[in-house]
Amino acid sequence: MTLEEFSTAEQKTERDPDNVVLCLLAADEDDDRDVALQIHFTLIRAFCCENDINILRVSNPGRLAELLLLENDAGPAESGGAAQTPDLHCVLVTNPHSSQWKDPALSQLICFCRESRYMDQWVPVINLPER
Repeated sequence: MTLEEFSTAEQKTERDPDNVVLCLLAADEDDDRDVALQIHFTLIRAFCCENDINILRVSNPGRLAELLLLENDAGPAESGGAAQTPDLHCVLVTNPHSSQWKDPALSQLICFCRESRYMDQWVPVINLPER
């Protein structure tokens, strides 16, 4: 995630932070050594905590892209024609403005985040296995 992408995500949440219910931070083992990305994650976590936005760490960005059906959106790369994986280091999940709409899966995920905080695990991790 570039600083520009972080600023865009922050601007979206600043406009309507009550509408953002979850922030997914996705990184694999190679990303753990990326100091710039870890600084971005720290800033994002601070912003989310300040605005009472649930945070969840996901271990496999490629698998997350598959689950979100984004692999078909990736266009061919300029060199070699290979598909380029979209950058999913930070994904914001929003809730529609309608108060009648409740997604049971999202509700369970938010409960999981709350329970993790009660056990002093402020950013729970979900390991997404390969197919």
